[in-house]
Amino acid sequence: MTDNIYKPDLMRIVKVRQQTPDVKAVSLRFVDEQKQDAFSFRVGQFGIFSYFGEGESTFNICSSSNWKDQIEFCFRKTGQVTEALWRLEEGDEMGFRGPYGNGYPVEKWEGKNLIFAGGGIAMPPIRCAMWYALENREKFGEITLVYGAKTARDHVFVDEMAEWAKYPGVRVIRCVDPGAEAGWDGEVGFVPTVLGRTEIKGGDNAVALVIGPPIMIKATLPVLDKFGLTADQIYTSLENRMKCGLGKCGRCNVGPVYVCKEGPVFTQAQLNELPKDF
Repeated sequence: MTDNIYKPDLMRIVKVRQQTPDVKAVSLRFVDEQKQDAFSFRVGQFGIFSYFGEGESTFNICSSSNWKDQIEFCFRKTGQVTEALWRLEEGDEMGFRGPYGNGYPVEKWEGKNLIFAGGGIAMPPIRCAMWYALENREKFGEITLVYGAKTARDHVFVDEMAEWAKYPGVRVIRCVDPGAEAGWDGEVGFVPTVLGRTEIKGGDNAVALVIGPPIMIKATLPVLDKFGLTADQIYTSLENRMKCGLGKCGRCNVGPVYVCKEGPVFTQAQLNELPKDF
């Protein structure tokens, strides 16, 4: 008799960190220590996180795959499930299914300059890739991160970004929307604009990971084209399409593709071949 594929594993909350007024990051361990020891995933994969009695939601596993003692996810309080998750505290238990999806092809990125561009709550899917690259620093070239939100108050993982910026060959550029915040002494402008005025080593020896609102991604593509990146050098994640995570419900279907099984990570070249309904 096979296990129920919809049955979540029991997880215990190790730590909760509030990032913004409506965003929290949560660290978890399997209650079953053998499962914790055996668990592995690829950066970029996602999981289904559940609050018993309220439902489940899909989030990227935003910790590095090198971390073996816990996994982390980050969420914005936006509805019934996330309202319930918001109430969880250290020591509480919740459910987890996963990992699902294909992850980032980090082996193909080795030896290349990395360009990360993200907006708002899109930082967690970038965070796992950033930590992986920093923990394997010798395998990658220069790393540039441009991260924006409406105000500095909406930036997540600010303490970690300050740490990232201390690594050699790493630039971390935070920006806020024009006119949104008085007294901000950092970059002002939307992510594509700020990225466009940044000196980037692009061409064949670079890859980009761009995650954020569709309008941000669309506006970033011409900037990356200017830097000499082709569509097959640009990656993104369609994590927000997920529902069951198993290719059963069809909610993530885009043309012939089940995003939860063939994604959520795609190159822009792959997306160009799909119907424009995402």
